[in-house]
Amino acid sequence: MTTSGRKVVAEFIGTVFLLAVVVGSGIMAERLSGGNAGLALLASAVATGAALAALIAAFAPISGAHFNPAVTISDASQGGLRWGLVPGYLAAQLAGAYVGVLMAHAMFAERIFMVSTRDRSGGSQMFSEFVATFGLLMVIWACSRRRAGSVALAVAGYITAAYWFTASTSFANPAVTIARSLTETFSGIRPSDVPGFISAQLLGAAAATWLCRWLVPPDQTT
Repeated sequence: MTTSGRKVVAEFIGTVFLLAVVVGSGIMAERLSGGNAGLALLASAVATGAALAALIAAFAPISGAHFNPAVTISDASQGGLRWGLVPGYLAAQLAGAYVGVLMAHAMFAERIFMVSTRDRSGGSQMFSEFVATFGLLMVIWACSRRRAGSVALAVAGYITAAYWFTASTSFANPAVTIARSLTETFSGIRPSDVPGFISAQLLGAAAATWLCRWLVPPDQTT
């Protein structure tokens, strides 16, 4: 397999496991929390953060461990990824996200195919997604340009915190958002709320990428 093929496969596998963790931990947390939503959110946040640290450490040397269309497009816009690879990355991320949701459903004996009815509408939710994605890209750019070895733990820590400080619980990822519309579980989102989330995420990513080009120039490394 070519190097490009390995990159795409790595993005697919990494995104599969990311969504399996997000959805699976949400199901497990809801089942074991006894109706305590705060405890369920805490458990899901810790599981997601731990998985992100492991997945980024494992796949970053192969594909960059994007697992996120907003990250892929931002990276390509700054010359970090060839535009020719972008369609393959996006397809792998979207397909992997969907497979990860199905895998979580199967592991917990849930209905395999679902559509979410969980309401995540409103301006506060959209703004939360802008903030969550802006912060995520700021962390990625600043760490990758100054302390590349810290990216995995930094991203994991940020997402764990963002589960709590954003009203939307920090999706911050278009592929994750689309896939989570297909699960009627703790982590779901109504399909009608997906476009607003994705628009806010892409705007947040673009704003952070633009700012970091000045704040942490690409040639400024330590």
